[in-house]
Amino acid sequence: MDRRLAAIVVADVVGYSRLVERNEAATLAALKQRRVEILRPLVNLHKGRIVKFMGDGALLEFASAVSAVRCAIELQAAMAAANVPIAEDDAIVLRIGINVGDVVVEGSDILGDGVNIAARLEALAEPGGICISDAICRQVQGKIDLPVEDMGEKSLKNIAAPVRAYRIRGQKPPTHSALPLPDRPSIAVLPFQNMSGDAEQDYFADGIVEDIITALSRMRWLFVIARNSSFAYKGRAVDIKQVGRELGVRYVLEGSVRKSGNRVRITGQLIDASTAAHLWANRYDGQLEDVFDLQDKITDSVVGAIAPKLEQAEIERSRRKPTENLDAYDHYLRGMANVHLWTHEGNRDALVHFYKAIELDSKFAAAYGMAARCYSQRKAMGWQIDVSHDVAETARLAKRAVELGPEDALALSASGVALAFVVGNYAEGDALTDLALTHNPNLAWAWLFGGWTKLWIGEFETGIERVRHAMRLSPNDPQIFIMQDAMVAAEFCLGHYAEALQWAVKALRGKPLPLTEHFAASSSAHLGRLDEARERVAQILRANPALRISHLREIYPELRRQEDFARFADGLRRAGLPD
Repeated sequence: MDRRLAAIVVADVVGYSRLVERNEAATLAALKQRRVEILRPLVNLHKGRIVKFMGDGALLEFASAVSAVRCAIELQAAMAAANVPIAEDDAIVLRIGINVGDVVVEGSDILGDGVNIAARLEALAEPGGICISDAICRQVQGKIDLPVEDMGEKSLKNIAAPVRAYRIRGQKPPTHSALPLPDRPSIAVLPFQNMSGDAEQDYFADGIVEDIITALSRMRWLFVIARNSSFAYKGRAVDIKQVGRELGVRYVLEGSVRKSGNRVRITGQLIDASTAAHLWANRYDGQLEDVFDLQDKITDSVVGAIAPKLEQAEIERSRRKPTENLDAYDHYLRGMANVHLWTHEGNRDALVHFYKAIELDSKFAAAYGMAARCYSQRKAMGWQIDVSHDVAETARLAKRAVELGPEDALALSASGVALAFVVGNYAEGDALTDLALTHNPNLAWAWLFGGWTKLWIGEFETGIERVRHAMRLSPNDPQIFIMQDAMVAAEFCLGHYAEALQWAVKALRGKPLPLTEHFAASSSAHLGRLDEARERVAQILRANPALRISHLREIYPELRRQEDFARFADGLRRAGLPD
């Protein structure tokens, strides 16, 4: 195993799944043309190397940090100049991340934290933009003509220490079209700024926003972007017009939260994303015990600005105080912050907080539902230790959540997916996710979980439709890999191996779930790409040497049909996984 110092560039296409969905043939042809006519010549000119293509992304290596940055700048300029509409005014636009660091060399591939940091920086870049690490910034200072903007220290997924990031300014903005506006008023609620002077209070500000999103999403006439896509903008200086285009919404709500002792101040402003005009702004002060009233006031004001003729009764029906116990609410918010991390430690801490919320308020339906959700997350990631305990506890929590929250869409959908996946009550779980959608058709999680339960009862086409709708409600979701995993499973079961592998490659850039790796290996084998399939299985066995095909029969409920599991097992067997 060799090591070397390298400048690493990771580039990825913005909104690739949307482009493919609209016009797959044209998108693939245009992407291939850009690679041949723009990418390869520029990389060769700057004495770099294309390490590999990863679906719609590319990994590049340079011996010089200056060469890497100059190549990236010229690549973005050339892409912007070459962009022509693909379908409905869409264009191929890149995000680019650059880092310099030690890499591990395996054949023609490179691995290690140096590569991982570049990939995480790519996710922080604006469409058509470039994000670089502090190490790169120091090496190119005074050697490139464009200014850089300090983005501050960033905590990057799976990277132990924070990384200071910079964006390169002065590039020509890409011609990037908007998502089409829905046929009803649409809004995104951006993360509120935590003004408390204590980063530990981020969870509180985030929770306030999440509750406002939930309140707005109960209004059927309003299209509300999901929490995770809104939170993709956290910590970033944003252009409201660009946010409107990227998310396909007419209105954007932003604000701040200041919590000091028992006092809370919440400010909010509603903006027309097409013009950047401020439609409404206000400030609300109160005691901590008034926090739900303050949320209601903001929701009422936003609704009043968007639809002045809306009956007040509709607003009143939309209100759902999750609990009267503020300590229980605080633990619930902390649990929600942890469950979004999708880490073993985060899952454990989330469960502790949800149980504490339940202890403080035994009628807190959403806390029961999210505790059940923790157990389904635990199974999906292979973190289970006592399976029989998890099954029994999931059933208990889900049943109680449904009893307490028969109209709470989050409690219903989280309980439904947990009952189906962990307990094996597929019909009941599917019915609960259906019910959740009747109560809140704007809840992205309900569409996603409902998509999964449809897969598990064999309704693959319906499952795909639901997952696609979840993606539209949350187009920039940091956890989009869960949605992509559902597409992997559905396409495989339909015998669409190329499509399954395409979705798997995208999902693996997010959070490598066992499901993704297993389906990717089997799909590769069915496509005749045996070398690739065998390498995937080799990686799987390095992580879990004791894994056998027989162990997987009960893990994936989407393979309940014997013929589907047989095809899945056959692909893995050909790729080298023992029976």
